[in-house]
This record gives sequence, structure tokens and C-alpha cells, in this order.
Amino acid sequence: MKRLAGRIILLWGWRRALVAFLAGALAVLAQAPYDFFAVCFVSFPLLVWLLDGATGEASDGWFRHLRPAFAVGWWFGFGYFLAGLWWIGSALLVEADSFAWALPFAVVGIPLALAFFYGFATAVARLLWSNDIGRIAALAFGFGLAEWLRDFLFTGFPWNAVGYAAMPVPLLMQSVSVTGMVGINALAVFVFALPALLAARRHVRLGAALVAVLVAAHLGFGYIRLAAKVEPETRAIDVRIVQPAVDLSEKWDASVPDRIFATLMGLSAKAPEAGPETGPETSHDKPQLILWPETSVPFFFAERPDALTALGEMLGDGQTLIAGVVREEGGSAEDADRRYYNSVVAIDDKGQIADAVDKVHLVPFGEYLPFADLLGRLGLKQLVAGPTTYAAGNERHPIALPGGIRVLPFICYEVIFPDLVAIDATSAELIVNVTNDAWFGDTPGPYQHFRQAQIRAVENGVPLLRAANNGISAVVDPRGRILDALAIDARGAIDVHVPISDQAIVSSRQRRINGLMIMVLFALAAFTFNVRQRLRAN
Repeated sequence: MKRLAGRIILLWGWRRALVAFLAGALAVLAQAPYDFFAVCFVSFPLLVWLLDGATGEASDGWFRHLRPAFAVGWWFGFGYFLAGLWWIGSALLVEADSFAWALPFAVVGIPLALAFFYGFATAVARLLWSNDIGRIAALAFGFGLAEWLRDFLFTGFPWNAVGYAAMPVPLLMQSVSVTGMVGINALAVFVFALPALLAARRHVRLGAALVAVLVAAHLGFGYIRLAAKVEPETRAIDVRIVQPAVDLSEKWDASVPDRIFATLMGLSAKAPEAGPETGPETSHDKPQLILWPETSVPFFFAERPDALTALGEMLGDGQTLIAGVVREEGGSAEDADRRYYNSVVAIDDKGQIADAVDKVHLVPFGEYLPFADLLGRLGLKQLVAGPTTYAAGNERHPIALPGGIRVLPFICYEVIFPDLVAIDATSAELIVNVTNDAWFGDTPGPYQHFRQAQIRAVENGVPLLRAANNGISAVVDPRGRILDALAIDARGAIDVHVPISDQAIVSSRQRRINGLMIMVLFALAAFTFNVRQRLRAN
């Protein structure tokens, strides 16, 4: 181990960049759908040893002094994001004639930009670096800070945060309900990087003890949470989730909307399947809530009032449909002030739109074009097929269902933002996520998206209802267990009895505080060891 670490530390130039790139790419195997978290016990020690050798001359000033460390982190991040996000290019191939030219910019450009966050993480860590366990704490603080910034800077894109690698199954998800993603990101990097101590033999016993304590706490808390007796349900709801598996090449084809709508109606109207129970969560009762995916309705309701009439006839007494639609608002179709929203609407048993919630956090370049006037002059346009450019909604609010149950809807990737999906019992009792991951086919993308939605249920202690056009549609309980699901490319519907009984252990505000406190503790530990080393040197 010492000889290997020595060789890594002495690497220079392109060899150092290549090892950093490969270490980052390897770490992606810890994310869904692979979930091989053990690779992080290789990737992060390699990163530590690379940073041990990434030193600049102090006389060059702090910027040049940190440049080698930043470069190591940037290459690590470029490998991580390139290997983890290559599937984004699939969306551009749906209409290849129009968008294939943008493939290099999406597949390579996005990882190039996101890599700056990990370069920042390693530069911050190098500021607090020491030659012992303090550097592991410094790296945990640097990555924790970078992942926190990635949640909101430049509209935010916290996809595949490193903390998800430590949560591949419900047993290992429960800690996030206390630490939040901010805390779990820092803790995960700390534990993954501790094997680097084996090379120098300094603080090995302390490191082993910390690994044992943290892993035992992570596992033990998960076991206690999953084994705890579930509170008797005070209320419940029977839900049907519809997955139509519509081919995106047909989605906005003017010749097929009636067929798509008929598919949705047929899956929604069928009687619950009879037969032996597959579990206590299986529902054979008529669903109170039917859920359709994002932009599932292939036309504007204002232009097709007959569709609302048909829905009113299909829905029985007390039933509600929540459907993803494109909602229009403003003047005539030719009016420049006319606005379109990516929305969900609640339709009651009379065929009336009882409520609507618009998507607040839009996807840059996918649903709107940033700096549209400037980029439009250069010939650029949004890169996702659809009827138009969307406007962002002003606010999100819960939708009240008959019986008083409140659901809070999140459209597509809105669900990956922990602070955006920060709810409590006073705001909602169910998370609803509608999406259209068919853009990305059977690639790692939909699995990664689903995992992040699954974690939101655990964080907030409420069930998650997820409807996707082409997978993965599912019902997840408040502790991250999948009650039922439909795989990618499956067409069908699932009926699930969803109890409303659990709630978050701590509030979203307290989770945020806990996570920030964990980061501060790592920063203080790193600073202490850094100062002690300087004093010894002097």
C-alpha cells in the first residue's frame, strides 16, 4: 500500500490527470443502477494520494499554490460526471436531424462545467491539508461544501451527489432523514477516503475506529428505523399509477393524440385486478387517485373540451385524476404574450379542472433558453422537443384531494433538489413526482433519477407517488421501500393502498442545520490538524 501510494503521489503531468480522471469515472459505479459502493474505497484514497503530491510553490501566491490541487479535483470531476451523465445525449437523438449537432456540448460540455465544483472542493481541501487524518476531514469538508453549492448555483444541478453512493438500499438510506444530503455527502467522502491512511500508517487505529463507529451508526440507525413498529394508519388512499410507455417520436405528432389519450383512458378505467394479495399494500379497491405522467395529455384541454367530458364520464364518484399537461395562458395562439406552462392539473369526477400547479424550476436549454435574445441571434434554441418554450410557475402549493389528503407535486427533475422538496405535515402528506424519462431510454439516467426521488421520501418521512411515461413508475413508502413499480418500457398500471402514517424524524430546517454542523466539525478538525502540523514544522 505504501509503495502504491508513493507512486501515485509522484505522478506528474498527463499521468496524474489520467489517474484522477479514471478514479472519478470509477466512482460512478457506486451510483444507480450499479450500486457498487465499494469502488469509492478505491477512488477516494487515490484522490487523497494525488492531492498529497499536488503541491505548488508557496512563493507563487495562494492561487498558483492551489492550482495543482484544483486540477486534480477538476480531472476527477470530469471523469465522474462524464461517466455518470453521458446518457443526457440520448435526449438529443430523439430528433437527431435537429439536435444531433449539440451532442458534444451536452455530453462533454456539462461534465466540463460541473467538474469545476470538484476542482473547487479539492482546492478548499488543500488549504486545510495536513499529512495525517486531518487531510481526510479537509477533503470531506471540501466536497460537502461543493455539493451544497451545486444544489443552487447557476440554477442548481445536484445530480449524483456523492452521498447517494452511501445509500443504495433502504437499510442505508435512513441516516439522511437526520443529516440531510449536506451531512451525508461530507460523511460519505470522509468514510470512503479513510483507507488512504493505510499508506503512511499514521492515525490508522483512529481511522479504523471512526470507520467502525460511523458505519455501525449508519447501519444500526437504518435497522432500527426499518424494524420499528409502524404507527397504525389513521388515513390511507388507494392509488393507480399509469405508465403509458408512449414513443417520444409520436408524442407531439398531430396524427396520434387520440390514440395516446385512448391508451391513458383505457389503463385508467380498467377494473382493479382480482386475485391473491401480493402484500398488504396491494389495492383491489377502486382508486381514489389516478396519476398520469408529465405532459401525458398530448393536446391542450382548451382546444379539446370533449376530452374533459370523457374524463368526467370515466372518473367515478370521489375519484381524482392528477395529470401532467401543457397549460396555456394569455391571449390567442398568435399572441406574443401567450404563455405555456409545464403543469399538473387535478381533474375531479365532474370532468372539471379543480386545481393546477406549474413547474417552478425549469430545465435550462431543455424547457427554456437562458439569455434567449442573445443566443437566439446565434441560431441556438431549446434542445428538447415539445410544443413551445415554457414559462416558470410562480409558486407551488399542495393539491387537496377528497377526504382532505394533500399531495405536493414536483415535475421531472424538481424532485432531485432536497431544499425544494422540504415538506412537513403542515404542508402535505404525499409527494407526487411526474416525469418523462423516456427521453433517456434504458440508460442509467432514469435509475439515477428514481433513486434521488426515493431519497426525498426518506428525508421527509412521507410516501412518494411517481408516474413516468416510460419508467420508472413506483410507490415508495416513507422509509424508502418500494411498494410496487413498473419497469422501463413496461406499459400498464399499478394499484396500491398507501397508508398515511409516518412523518419526518426532524424538520427540514433541522436537517439543514445538522448537515451544516457536520461540515463545520470537519472544517474545524482539518484546521486543527493543519495548524498543529505548521507549529511542529516551525
